[in-house]
Amino acid sequence: MARVGLNTERLTVAGAELADEVGFDKVTVSALARRFGVKDASLYSHVKNSQDLKTRIALLALAELADRAAAALAGRAGRDALTAFANAYRDYAHEHPGRYAAAQLDLDPETARASAAVRHSQLTRALLRGYHLAEPDETDAVRLLGSTFHGYVTLERSGGFQHTPRSGEDTWARILDALDALLRAWPTAD
Repeated sequence: MARVGLNTERLTVAGAELADEVGFDKVTVSALARRFGVKDASLYSHVKNSQDLKTRIALLALAELADRAAAALAGRAGRDALTAFANAYRDYAHEHPGRYAAAQLDLDPETARASAAVRHSQLTRALLRGYHLAEPDETDAVRLLGSTFHGYVTLERSGGFQHTPRSGEDTWARILDALDALLRAWPTAD
């Protein structure tokens, strides 16, 4: 019989909290069972295995991040939308490092298509409407923004900028200025 109070949603949220505390790579069914003071077997009626748990955490993180990005974009366009979107992304990574790592999990194609990952692309494209890019430039710009945000956050979180005299905040602001200028003057394929 399943332990009272345990369900898939509760375990997923607890797994996400654990990921933020100890790192996504350390999240296992055993670690989660210890958190609840139960045996591993008590969780297997709710999650198949550690990979299933990690996938569920990734889906939760993607949905949370998409919700934040959508709220940040509401009513904004151009530079304002770019800044709000980028800050939502960066803030989430800092507030929820384990969940952010989970959002980078390589999902199988079917799961990815049914996840909030699709919303991320749609939201990025929505912010780019203010820059009037046509395809294939819009797709290239989506990839540029994603790789820039992820790269900066990853370097920042790993301490890559701590030994430099310039503040990370100042650099982040300049990067957003540069991205805005680039998007406004996007080179054509001609």
